[in-house]
Amino acid sequence: MGKSQKKERISRTEAALQSGIEMLRRKPPFGSMYYNYRIVCWDKNRIGKNTPAVATSSGEIRLNKDYDLDPKQWVYVIAHCMLHMVFGHFDEENMPGFIADKDGSVVRKPHFDAKTWNHACDIFIASFLNGLKYGEPLANREVKEYVPSVTDEKKIYEYLIENPKLNEISMFGTGAEDGLDMIGLDKPLKYEKGRANSYPKFFAEALADSVSDAIDDVSSTCSRRRRRVSSEVQKAAMWFQDHYPLLGGLASCFKIIEDGSLCRSMDISMAAISVEDMEIYINPANSLSSGEWRFILAHEYLHAGLEHDKRSAGRDSYLWNIACDYVVNGWLVEMNIGDMPDEGLLYDEELKGLSAESVYDILLENIKKYMDVRTFAGKGRGDIVTGRRNGKGGVYDPETGSFYNPAHGVSLDDFCRQALEQGLEWQQKSGRGFIPAGLIEEIRALSVPPIPWDVELARWFEEHFAPIQTHRSYTRPSRRQGATPDIPRPRVVPMEVMEKDRTFGVVVDTSGSMSPFQIGTALGAIASYSQAHEVPFARVIFCDAAAYDAGYISPEDIAGRVRVKGRGGTVLQPGVDKLEKAADFPADGPILIITDGEIESHLSVHREHAYLIPYGSRLPFRPRGKVFRFRNLKPDKVGR
Repeated sequence: MGKSQKKERISRTEAALQSGIEMLRRKPPFGSMYYNYRIVCWDKNRIGKNTPAVATSSGEIRLNKDYDLDPKQWVYVIAHCMLHMVFGHFDEENMPGFIADKDGSVVRKPHFDAKTWNHACDIFIASFLNGLKYGEPLANREVKEYVPSVTDEKKIYEYLIENPKLNEISMFGTGAEDGLDMIGLDKPLKYEKGRANSYPKFFAEALADSVSDAIDDVSSTCSRRRRRVSSEVQKAAMWFQDHYPLLGGLASCFKIIEDGSLCRSMDISMAAISVEDMEIYINPANSLSSGEWRFILAHEYLHAGLEHDKRSAGRDSYLWNIACDYVVNGWLVEMNIGDMPDEGLLYDEELKGLSAESVYDILLENIKKYMDVRTFAGKGRGDIVTGRRNGKGGVYDPETGSFYNPAHGVSLDDFCRQALEQGLEWQQKSGRGFIPAGLIEEIRALSVPPIPWDVELARWFEEHFAPIQTHRSYTRPSRRQGATPDIPRPRVVPMEVMEKDRTFGVVVDTSGSMSPFQIGTALGAIASYSQAHEVPFARVIFCDAAAYDAGYISPEDIAGRVRVKGRGGTVLQPGVDKLEKAADFPADGPILIITDGEIESHLSVHREHAYLIPYGSRLPFRPRGKVFRFRNLKPDKVGR
């Protein structure tokens, strides 16, 4: 076979596989469960050339993209693998080789045969799919030709044990002829008390949905509950476009997806938003009024418009989500938008008027209380979804660090910000409703570009190192006065300042988690501002597992000739203590701490100090000093 023919064959098999996947996604009941599994496509070298597909105990289904099957056969194969989890074939308590002891523990029998159990499960699933008339089976024979009764996997297992020759038959599975299609039988699944296999529940819900859809097709009418919920959500979204300019632009931009199976796969109990995909996910299982959906949609729109997904700045993402929820819900109550739902609402009058950053600091002080509260997404989960779900949202631009939407001609961040700014302008001109002052301030603040970290650091230097004053001096006349040395002439010279009075301490985290580019970026900025403010020396201490005192170093040495000694774990407190107790370090000398946040949970600094950390990192405690966040230099841009 030539290279071109081989390429054509592989292309054809991949196309058939993708057609089968799309066919299954549109075909109930297994299409509704698609997102509950992790479907991966492997080539024949990874999965085996004679293996169409296998299922794993983790819920992953591996498909051979090089295997030659028709789309309908792929529908059957994928459904077969799904049912292994649905019927609990990996669950220890369901296997024939295990029995429950008197105290409730599970004990393994000595003669359990994994291969026989796999074949028994395959036969049971084949019979089930045959009765369902789902897809096109790989085997062209009936199950009952080999096994008289297929009502229970354990009975099939016992029959195959008694008839060893039949146990060699594997035509009803999706693995190779001499292999199995279940991976993980050597480590059966055990569930803690109060927990259970969730796939039977997913399948029951999918069956219920398919029955409902079938009734809808016959009667051409929707279920009252589902139709009401769907129409109420859409009605709420249209209200913002028609009557509420502040959020109308955002409402027209985001796509609302009402999909119960998708929400179950994403673990969303009520609602959530993905700014990157420009989608809002609604779980239609909730029967809410139009006013309640209006409140929820406004909540999600404000998450997008105020860039809450980008403003965490290294904070814990879930706790930051909760802080934003408290602030947004407080504003919505003030604006009297819609009706507050009974569930998932985080509202506290004592937090009224505070920013999300301030609320976050308050929550951090009682973190155990708030790490398990219920949001609109559910208990212990945030309603701000990060990461792209379907790849159809904006395009990520690594240079700007944002998502770009070609349809709008701007980044998604800019689009959401502009939509909210324009909405505020129209809302105020038309006088349609009250807007809290805090919300107006945040919208206005977003329209002003943030102060770059290096400018903030420069201001920090200005606060601690004022320009050296000049004065008139009659000493050491210049050479120009050589002709008339008896006539004294004044000149302007800098005032004499003790070098020890213009110095600061630098504690540098040199652990393995800090890259050379991060350290270089931070030290380079420190060196340039030290020179600009005429700071002759800085006291530098490097910290990893131990503290290394480098003594006083000039700014140019900080920038280029400092050698980082340690690459171990990070403990900064000894370095801070050594600097504060040093006899040759001034009592009022400020300290600048450079770290990525992977340090001890508490750091005690008794004098003026600030932190310089990479953007996206966070400190494990509430800092008392200022925090400057710098963006990392890429390796190809260092030194430019």
